Amino acid sequence: MTQPEAPSSPSSPASPSERVEGWTTQWHHHPGVRTGDRLTRGERAADRMRSVMGSWRFVFGFFAVMILWALANSVLSIGGSGTKHGFDPYPYILLNLFLSMLAGVQAAALLIAARRSDAIASEIALHTEHNTEDIKRLIQENTELTQLVKGNTDVLEEIHRHVTALSPDAGSFSASDGDRPAHRQD
Repeated sequence: MTQPEAPSSPSSPASPSERVEGWTTQWHHHPGVRTGDRLTRGERAADRMRSVMGSWRFVFGFFAVMILWALANSVLSIGGSGTKHGFDPYPYILLNLFLSMLAGVQAAALLIAARRSDAIASEIALHTEHNTEDIKRLIQENTELTQLVKGNTDVLEEIHRHVTALSPDAGSFSASDGDRPAHRQD
């Protein structure tokens, strides 16, 4: 028996490829951050690289490749001859070379990703600053309108006091007349 699917909301992703894995991936939904076609090719590549290399899937995949390399070269006789096992025997010189090259590339990749993160943070900061200025302006307008309403209310109360002083029974109703105003008879 299958469960009915929950209705999709604006905050829930539409497809599995759009699923987010944590709060750190929500920056692309921020209205102040450029995304999609508004990014340069390098910025899109930096975002993809950061998403892939900064994931658990990458870490576990990397460990799997290291374990497979060690198994293929230490236990199995793939590519070896005689007493020599594998194409890269125990001290794994070739693996060390590849890891050194990978470390050099990853250092550059980390710097690129950090620059992109700084760019995103500054775009969010500029958006927040713009919104803060708008909010300050709206609060000032609201304060001015509130002061005008207060001034008009004070004038209205003063008019009411004058009318009440001139005609003390103005606006009062008698209980027997219902909703009709009472008339003074002198």
